[in-house]
Amino acid sequence: VQLQASGGGLVQAGDSLSLSCTASGRTISSYVMGWFRQTPGKEREFVAAVSWSGGSPTYADSVKGRFTISRDNAKNTVNLQMNSLKSADTAVYYCARRNTIFGSYSVNPNDYASWGQGTQVTVSS
Repeated sequence: VQLQASGGGLVQAGDSLSLSCTASGRTISSYVMGWFRQTPGKEREFVAAVSWSGGSPTYADSVKGRFTISRDNAKNTVNLQMNSLKSADTAVYYCARRNTIFGSYSVNPNDYASWGQGTQVTVSS
């Protein structure tokens, strides 16, 4: 499966952005999908994940209450709505597919495969 992330950009603190991840080649409907982010010199950080059914998403504490992950299995897409953005949210954002069909949530990037190319989000303070 190929994943294409889009929607990043330059915004001011307090603004909102909506990221989208479109999958092609194979369906992602049976997999947990996650969003991660990374800044230069740091490890890839878990942001959010959504189950294959779309229910009970999980979030990193740093984004809880501000970000919302959702998916549309009919369109083979996963979205990340980001509100009340902070400068600390500046990073390259990646979507990824869990490497186990019908697998459980994981915050470990090693448990995900088929990474997209990433989209840059820059939040100015």
